Amino acid sequence: MQLPLFIGHEIFRTSSYGAHHPLRVPRVSTAIDLSRAMGWLPQRRFITSPRAKPKALHAWHDPAYVAALQRIEAAQAIEPGDRERFGIGTVTNPVFGEIFRRPATAAGGSILAGELLAQGGVVYNPAGGTHHGMPARANGFCYLNDPVLAMLSLRHHGVRRIAFVDIDAHHCDGVAEGFHGDPDCLMISVHEEGLWPRTGLLGDDAGGSAINLPVPRGFHDAEMAHVCDALILPKVAEFEPDAIVLLCGADGVEDDPQAHLSLSNNAHFDVLRGIMALGAPRLLVLGGGGYNPWTVGRMWAGIWGILNGYDPSGPVTRDAQDVLRALTFEGNRRGRNPPAHWFTTLRDSPQEGAEISAAVRDRVALLARRSVRPELRQV
Repeated sequence: MQLPLFIGHEIFRTSSYGAHHPLRVPRVSTAIDLSRAMGWLPQRRFITSPRAKPKALHAWHDPAYVAALQRIEAAQAIEPGDRERFGIGTVTNPVFGEIFRRPATAAGGSILAGELLAQGGVVYNPAGGTHHGMPARANGFCYLNDPVLAMLSLRHHGVRRIAFVDIDAHHCDGVAEGFHGDPDCLMISVHEEGLWPRTGLLGDDAGGSAINLPVPRGFHDAEMAHVCDALILPKVAEFEPDAIVLLCGADGVEDDPQAHLSLSNNAHFDVLRGIMALGAPRLLVLGGGGYNPWTVGRMWAGIWGILNGYDPSGPVTRDAQDVLRALTFEGNRRGRNPPAHWFTTLRDSPQEGAEISAAVRDRVALLARRSVRPELRQV
């Protein structure tokens, strides 16, 4: 059996969007360090991510935009019109030292994953998941759209039917644009209702290729379990994909400062287990959002553990404790007063909630009636 592969790079340890940006926190590097400290990541399973060349990025991104990213990185300054034309130089999409190299490295990992998965297997690229990037514009902290590039890479290597499942707190507006109306791509997005970018409404099927489920604030583990069992897993199974791409953004976890959901990381772990049980021949798992270094690092390391058959619920090793105790985060109250379990285990306490809300039940029931195999209706 082919063992899962982990794609990463040291650029994510040393690069930051700036001292006051949500992406100032260590994320990928923490997941790597924890996975190694747990004894789950031998060197032979780790692949250093290549940096995507401009020509590879042109598979979806406008050449003028890619050239602008390179120019702005070299100059460390924007020119008149860059902000309006390319969305660069804003509070959310600032100029920083590696404004081209960092996203091009994440994209290079996802493009490589498409190649590695040609013959089947499992690949994990936690640096990936920049699902807001647009063809010619930075958007929502995302300068490039590596999920789109990953799926185009899968297509280039002969994989046709792709199911994209996104459980990040924010809707995947860039991916929706990239695969609008594509009958061989099923996109399922579970995201917070009313949260930026405020796309992915319940009735939006992206030209027939998407199932969008906006969920209310306070959405908890039991509700995610219902969504997974009644919607995600049945629809992916019905679609019969050749590959599944799962985007595991950690910003839906209760202690993340950017969203208002009440999930524990158990919800994400269980969605992953369910998708793995479907037995698709190819699985690519990406990162996404996540702005609390403890919650995102613990979740992403736990995901790697699950992909390899390890249980993240037990106590962490002494080395892993050292990694967790070295983290700091002044971004919110919990970061200033971290609970003890952030240092001792990768698994959160479950957030079951009182009951499954009528809004979640009704929306799932409505979407469950939608066919994801329209060609079967014509037989």
